[in-house]
Amino acid sequence: MPVFDFSSASEEKEAFVCTYTAFTSDSSEKTPDDPILVLDNQQKQWSHHSTGVFCNQSQWTAFEFKEEDETFRSNILRIDARFVNLIKWLGENRINVLLSGENRADGYAVYKIRENAFHGGTKLSAADGFLQYVMERLLSSSAPEQEDEDEELDESGDSMKLTSIQSISDFLNCAGRTMPDNIRLWARRNLAVARSSEVSAEERRHAQRALSIMTNIQWKNNYFEAIDPVEARRILDEELYGMEKVKQRIMETIIQINRTHTLPAYGLLLVGPAGTGKSQIAYAVARILKLPWTTLDMSSINDPEQLTGSSRIYGNAKPGIIMDAFSMAGESNLVFIINELDKAASGKGNGNPADVLLTLLDNLGFTDNYMECMIPTGGVYPIATANVKEDISAPLMSRFAVIDIPDYTQEEKKIIFSKFALPKVLKRIGLLQGEIVLTGEGLDELIEQYKNTSGIRDLEQAAEHLAANALYQIEVDHVKQVVFDAEMVKKLFA
Repeated sequence: MPVFDFSSASEEKEAFVCTYTAFTSDSSEKTPDDPILVLDNQQKQWSHHSTGVFCNQSQWTAFEFKEEDETFRSNILRIDARFVNLIKWLGENRINVLLSGENRADGYAVYKIRENAFHGGTKLSAADGFLQYVMERLLSSSAPEQEDEDEELDESGDSMKLTSIQSISDFLNCAGRTMPDNIRLWARRNLAVARSSEVSAEERRHAQRALSIMTNIQWKNNYFEAIDPVEARRILDEELYGMEKVKQRIMETIIQINRTHTLPAYGLLLVGPAGTGKSQIAYAVARILKLPWTTLDMSSINDPEQLTGSSRIYGNAKPGIIMDAFSMAGESNLVFIINELDKAASGKGNGNPADVLLTLLDNLGFTDNYMECMIPTGGVYPIATANVKEDISAPLMSRFAVIDIPDYTQEEKKIIFSKFALPKVLKRIGLLQGEIVLTGEGLDELIEQYKNTSGIRDLEQAAEHLAANALYQIEVDHVKQVVFDAEMVKKLFA
């Protein structure tokens, strides 16, 4: 049904009437039951794979099917709100597409859209790659609160790469309000700079680089799905031996997330001797949260600018490490593992790098000097490690829930060595359990050798030494089995 009255009796057009309703969906995979859009099929049943173009939505909200020498028009009835801008952009640029769908009682349910380069019209230089990239990004995005009614940039596609001005412009038009409002407005301003002939080539280059970084990050909301506490406990037991108090504190955090569907207001600060598995705990939490993780080693940072980035007024300006972390993770929800927080240098008179983390830890947003935009940090979960908490400033300490990691007892070290460290090494180098035997007295002597060392890192190295010595005897001396008693252990590790 036409949405405009083209009658010559009146010079004024009727108000634009949209033929579809937008629905919200957060699914990352589309099916006929949860499609991208639904087309009218009352007049004609459409083929499973159908080609054509979307109409320019300033004229008609429909799809034109091309079958042999005929063209049939079908109104759009329903559409996933995340794809409204993409469909509009495809229609404005008359890009030929191949639909995959299924005829159902409520219409033709389209669950896949690909570029069709064999029927003329505007083509994307990246072939179907750019379209699938955009669709993947939209599927991984959260549903927008409302449709983007802002004025769109009117441009047709040409030769492009994902880092080019054209591809960035096209993506911004397709993404609409799936991106945070402040980033969307920031991107438009930087796009204007990147295209302007009134600024220097250096300014245009910086603007394009910043746009490329920003648009390659999936900006998600801070809503977290419930986490299976049984699976979470299984992961903790798999990664850590003992440490019941630590596991209990982490499980409390998981239950809190399940109730609020948001991250806790405070991150975790793991304090304990070297080698006690603090980083391993952090990786386990990231695995439980199903988030990408990135590390920040404060011992190697001696200037706050390394974290905040440098201003674009410098020719060699670049983003800071924190912004790089978002870029490498590819999304805004991630676990920040801040290693050796207590060893952060005071810098070269330019301030304390550790204090730069305060805005990141407050989850109010972080501003990078190069990007010149506030980065949402509501989905960032910080986990810091330290050996001595007295060396950490009070403002930083107040941003964390502190968990003290105790050193292992002698008995715990025996169990960890015999049931975890040694079997892992034997599996990696291909030794069978029967080829190497460590007697009880030998294990006691081994633990005695390392009684004054903290953590289990030295014990893991001892397992490597023990296994390598056994392998040597088996391969060179052609023995069938190597038995390590107290005397042999003492001789080997003396």
